[in-house]
Amino acid sequence: MPQFKENINLSSFTNYRIGGPATFFFEADSPEKVLWAVDAAKKRKTDFFVLGAGTNVLVSDEGFAGLVLKPKIDFVKTEGSILRAGAGALVSDVLSVAAKAGLSGLEWAGGLPGTLGGAIRGNAGAFKGEIKDVVREVESFDTKTLKFVVRTNTECKFSYRSSIFKEKGDEIILSATLLLAKGDPKKIKQAIEEKIAYRLARHPMEYPNVGSIFKNIPLTRIYADDTSNYAEAVRTFAFNFHGLQVPVKVDPFPVVPTAYLISESGLKGVSFGGAMVSPKHPNFIVNVLEAKASDVKALISLVKERVAEKFAVNLEEEVHLL
Repeated sequence: MPQFKENINLSSFTNYRIGGPATFFFEADSPEKVLWAVDAAKKRKTDFFVLGAGTNVLVSDEGFAGLVLKPKIDFVKTEGSILRAGAGALVSDVLSVAAKAGLSGLEWAGGLPGTLGGAIRGNAGAFKGEIKDVVREVESFDTKTLKFVVRTNTECKFSYRSSIFKEKGDEIILSATLLLAKGDPKKIKQAIEEKIAYRLARHPMEYPNVGSIFKNIPLTRIYADDTSNYAEAVRTFAFNFHGLQVPVKVDPFPVVPTAYLISESGLKGVSFGGAMVSPKHPNFIVNVLEAKASDVKALISLVKERVAEKFAVNLEEEVHLL
């Protein structure tokens, strides 16, 4: 009979290396064990949280008063142009199998941390690509009905860094089927390695981090009713915003890079406690000296306040606060 572990410190399960203990902890290596764990938590009347690789979560210093459920369903298989993988499979492992099989469509994810389940939940994207572009269907577990569900791409309701799994919040992703394209294994591997090198050169990987803290800002939010200026900004990849020439990039649609706004707000290198706004990439808040969650949260609040004051833009967190 499976059993929960108790009083497990979560800092060792997150990229940030920050966080207090979980009252209960359980790693589920099959859909049936996911069902068992959720059912057991419900019978104990305790809250539960699903943790992937911990690459996009900030755990509070107090920890989590409930069950932290970590799916360990991590198989990766290919058949023709189809790749099937468990939600607990690391994106890096999925890419490795895809490259060896000569399957193209995920090269943009080179160097992307985390699990496939986490990437699908947050519709991860980079270099003009998103996971929604290749998802054929997703198997999940409905924690309210205790039933297994299979959703098509359309039924996943993907949007910018989100999906039905993130918005609804009561389904646990178990596995996914991806539809990829046949390609040259060597070219695919090279493209993946180029993305990895790009991230290493431009992101502060020398410190514990959880990637971008804030979402980039869709240009439509700024030019909601001004289509002429919007079109010009898209054409020139820049526009005049509060007296500054602000860059525009495609992500995969036109966005204002949040890192630029943070930098222009004078926040590069600003620190609080053991946390710091990275001088290398200011949309990263890094753990430089045994930071606490409260240190990171203080910087998140400061960044939002300063950017709102200077640019009249309200930043939205991409990191999950637990």
